[in-house]
Amino acid sequence: MTGEKCVPAQMENGKVTVDLEQDILKITVVNRYQDTPPSVALVQNFGLRRGAIASSVAHDSHNIVAVGTTDTEICAAVNAIIQHQGGIAVVEGNKVDVLPLSVAGLMSDGDGNEVAKKYAELDAWAKRLGSKLTAPFMTLSFMALLVIPELKLSDQGLFDGRKFQFIPLFIDGLV
Repeated sequence: MTGEKCVPAQMENGKVTVDLEQDILKITVVNRYQDTPPSVALVQNFGLRRGAIASSVAHDSHNIVAVGTTDTEICAAVNAIIQHQGGIAVVEGNKVDVLPLSVAGLMSDGDGNEVAKKYAELDAWAKRLGSKLTAPFMTLSFMALLVIPELKLSDQGLFDGRKFQFIPLFIDGLV
């Protein structure tokens, strides 16, 4: 479950930025099936203090969903998923690591023990980046599931599950 919260946008050089003090980060959904612009919004309580995480396990359409502290790291995480044709990724500065999910971007055909080990490494890294969530990648996967209230992000924009319609990110200068 997510909630809706309107706050003044943190701006830098005319662009919306993250607010680490309030734990407000950028989140994006990138369509895996068509070459379209990404959807971008803001999310609170992911806890990342640095870096970015991304995944192609993103219910229901399994586009790429990413959250992070800088545009550069978010882009690096998304591009790592694209390069591997699916997976989960963690980025911190110039360091990038990926668990490839070669079966439809959802599953691995690798050894189960090795996949579990790599997943645990990436999960631990996400937590070292500051996430206090029990399961950061599982939480990320549900940020694009439109049928769970209140707000979710799809490749087509911000969606209000209570009104069952897309809504603008900005309302009277607030995000």
